[in-house]
Amino acid sequence: MRILLVEDDPSLASGIRLALKPEHYTVDHLGDGAMALAALQGDEPFDAVILDLGLPGLDGMRVLEAVRRSGNRVPVLVLTARDAVDDRIEGLDAGADDYLVKPFEVAELKARLRALLRRSQGQATPLLECRGIQLDATRRQVSYQGQEITLSRREFTLLQEFMSHPGRVFTRDTLTRLIYGWEEDVESNAIEVHVHHLRRKLFPGLIRTVRGIGYVLDHAPQEAGA
Repeated sequence: MRILLVEDDPSLASGIRLALKPEHYTVDHLGDGAMALAALQGDEPFDAVILDLGLPGLDGMRVLEAVRRSGNRVPVLVLTARDAVDDRIEGLDAGADDYLVKPFEVAELKARLRALLRRSQGQATPLLECRGIQLDATRRQVSYQGQEITLSRREFTLLQEFMSHPGRVFTRDTLTRLIYGWEEDVESNAIEVHVHHLRRKLFPGLIRTVRGIGYVLDHAPQEAGA
């Protein structure tokens, strides 16, 4: 899952990124409201936003309102030191999906983010199932036909993206940004390598190549010649 963290406090932002890294999230950070709005109004594929309200330049509340006016329904978890009831109501009415008041416990941030992502994908539980594969996002476990499969962090993240959106065709560029974000140098064949490893560890027909476009995990096996 790719998360956009919008927070102007470098220490807090660094702490959140460090805390979320073991959760298999790709976290991109911006410290400015105007830059965050530009990213969210572009074509960047974010699964959720963690948004501070007290941002320099363009206030987080204005960012949230503008994002919702544009029709973007990305889940937004608001972080703020504004703990008055009226402030929380304003944020929720502006389009926030959840609200967390500073200071907060990292464990609660993680739990709220997991719940927010599940709701956005229509999931009641953290368990994904498709074609004999079970993926438990909370325990970070994958099994195929009852046998546990060991995946690297990147492989797990890629499989989770595919299983969260079966039938969706992902371009290579989209997958690269989802898995690596903005800040890492990536080999040109990185996605191909990860897909190859997933096919080898699970089964060859797991992920279908869509020639000239990218990859898709189908709901059901494709018939021969399809």
